[in-house]
Amino acid sequence: MSGPCPPPPERAAEVRRLFAEEVRSERPDLAALCLLIGAAADGALDDAGIDVAQMELDRLAGQVPFRPGAPLAWANALRQLLGDRFEFRGTPGDYQRLESSLLHSVLRRRRGLPILLSLVWMEVARRAGAPVYGVALPGHFVVGFGPAEDQVLVDPFDGGRVLSGGDAELLVAGATGASLEPGMLMPAAPLEVVSRVLNNIRAWAAARPERSDVALWAVELALLLPSHAARLRYERAQLLVQRGDFLTGAAELDAYAEVVAVVDEPAADRVRGQAQSARAMLN
Repeated sequence: MSGPCPPPPERAAEVRRLFAEEVRSERPDLAALCLLIGAAADGALDDAGIDVAQMELDRLAGQVPFRPGAPLAWANALRQLLGDRFEFRGTPGDYQRLESSLLHSVLRRRRGLPILLSLVWMEVARRAGAPVYGVALPGHFVVGFGPAEDQVLVDPFDGGRVLSGGDAELLVAGATGASLEPGMLMPAAPLEVVSRVLNNIRAWAAARPERSDVALWAVELALLLPSHAARLRYERAQLLVQRGDFLTGAAELDAYAEVVAVVDEPAADRVRGQAQSARAMLN
């Protein structure tokens, strides 16, 4: 399954502009950013569709019982609503679908990756007044309720199952082989969540060379984040060359080589050689 197709160039440029404005705002809106990611992926998602998705989050939040109480009560109330009643959860097959990383599709299908299902929980719970936040465990995103001393973790991918300390340790060990560290349980910042969503999309596209279009828009959005790896510029240059834009890709490779040369001249020379090879493809 190849997934949805990106919008035409004019709409794609508008989406990037809106995304850049939102990530630079004082309080970036996580749902808005992830819906813009959806608009970059799916040309069928217009501004009206984005509004519909936001209204669906509002509608779900309106069905949460008023102020359930302690963190565990909030967790159970969200599980009963989203996990039991509306059946938001994930399956192994969801890792194979681009739609599983797109908020508007997850709201429609009620299936998705752990981080997108967690995003639905976070946004619904936040609108209802819950003390909620994302927890970026290595390899598996979950949701936290309450302060550190009274923290309750739930796994939206598993329908909102409440996690014990041992459960969280098993998730981390299964993903990395490492032990659970206290710092792993800290709330994830909105732009950290967005970066992880884009990383998942880039990983999906990397396994599917025929979807270099997806890889390109995902890396271009990642480059708009205030904090990003310099190597993303190299990744974008390679994608441009792969897609036949040899001159632009070569220029990007040369620019990246100048950055690399400060710390690793041999590596910079290799990148310059790739730029030269890209230009030669025009002959």
